[in-house]
Amino acid sequence: MALSLPVLAVTGLAKEGRLAAGPGVAAIGAGGNPHRLQAMLAERVQPGCRAVVSIGIAGGLDPDLLPGDVVIATAVQAGNRRFEADASVAASLLARLSRPGLKVLPGDLAGVDAAVLSLEGKADLWSRTGAAAVDMESHVAAAFAERHGLPFAAIRVVCDPAHRALPAFAAQALKPNGEPDILAVLAALARGSAKVGGLVRLARDSKAAFGSLARCRALLGPGLGIPLAEEPLREVA
Repeated sequence: MALSLPVLAVTGLAKEGRLAAGPGVAAIGAGGNPHRLQAMLAERVQPGCRAVVSIGIAGGLDPDLLPGDVVIATAVQAGNRRFEADASVAASLLARLSRPGLKVLPGDLAGVDAAVLSLEGKADLWSRTGAAAVDMESHVAAAFAERHGLPFAAIRVVCDPAHRALPAFAAQALKPNGEPDILAVLAALARGSAKVGGLVRLARDSKAAFGSLARCRALLGPGLGIPLAEEPLREVA
């Protein structure tokens, strides 16, 4: 019997990619650069996957969401486009991940090409879209899935909540491969553009977000919990 195609996990950070990878999953990431991600996906003339899942951390827009809360996308809004998530897959993921101690909810995501760092930027995006969270990969992944007629889903965990601004240097604190750029962080501290207190809060939020993401990944299992075409979608008790 021929092997099934994998699920394509679209990520930004290298740590997200390492978490997402596993049996039945091929992970791709572009270091938080959506334009690089578009180029990488454009090279896949044949998609080589059976579904596309955007998975990783995100910025909170809904003021009620805290670090570690999980959003299962109903759709991704980007500019004047709205990419719908596969409803049956989203429902299956929601059922699979709804566990005690893990806050999981359905909601729209906002897709952007540049990081939203300020409180004002987050509030404006929330007001215009009503999206629960924002990231820089989901809209690119959704467009790729639409182009190839593939099911699309997104699992995004809130890192920086709506009431927390990100330091300005954060957008440049990644290497092209998605690993943290420690030298860039140290340089920001030396310039005074980063404060130790802000870094401590960001580290605490990141720990909560990646803790939830790791738990989600364990619950999802092979293929990120997306069944093969011949298998029925079903809830997991």
